[in-house]
Amino acid sequence: MTAAATTATDGTPLIETRALNVRFGGVHATRDVNFSLAEAELRCVIGPNGAGKSTFFKLLTGQVKPTSGQILFRGKDISRMQPHEPGRLGIGIKTQVPSLFNGLSVWENVWLSAQRVNPPQRAKDVTRTTLERVGMLAECEAITGTLAHGQRQWVELAVVLAADPPLILLDEPAAGMSDAEVARTAELILEINRQHALVVVEHDMSFIRMIAKKVTVLHQGQVIREDTPDKIMADPLVQQIYLGKKPH
Repeated sequence: MTAAATTATDGTPLIETRALNVRFGGVHATRDVNFSLAEAELRCVIGPNGAGKSTFFKLLTGQVKPTSGQILFRGKDISRMQPHEPGRLGIGIKTQVPSLFNGLSVWENVWLSAQRVNPPQRAKDVTRTTLERVGMLAECEAITGTLAHGQRQWVELAVVLAADPPLILLDEPAAGMSDAEVARTAELILEINRQHALVVVEHDMSFIRMIAKKVTVLHQGQVIREDTPDKIMADPLVQQIYLGKKPH
């Protein structure tokens, strides 16, 4: 059984943080963050630079340990996990800058991910299916380093998908893309969300409107709002801190 297929049925959140705090010396980077994501939910996280978004992702992936508080994955405390453990647990991450093997083909990059969790023949099938899913099967023999920016983003998404994680973290997946690539990426994320939960950090509000039903707003390390995209964008406090608009 794959990681994505092993779901909690008792209403337990897929991932949850409780009063999560991180201090770096005198800097309080994350302040009492309470965050809950259901199985197969899609959530966008927004906030100005320095709001704590990157730190939050690093906490969820074990790169940073909390000063206090808890991180629970399907009810299991993973607050002290090591950076190599999230992938085994079922947490996949795609960073803003693609981390791919540029000298290998598209197929080889995705196959390396698939074979970590599948026997050889199954890994081949998963590689083909995943490349079809992201629309990159025609480029499967291309050397990854020669691809355009948008294509590289989709290949890295395929690399994450090939391991079949129930939770995928995406850091600004639409950054630097053309309008057509942004629209394609939005479609792809919505399709992926049919089987996987996603947390998407993004600055482009038009892109967020394409994909999100619920948005979490971080500011100075705290969750200050959670609501629909339309209500978030109409909120005076969000407009003040995120868009630089002063309240009337």
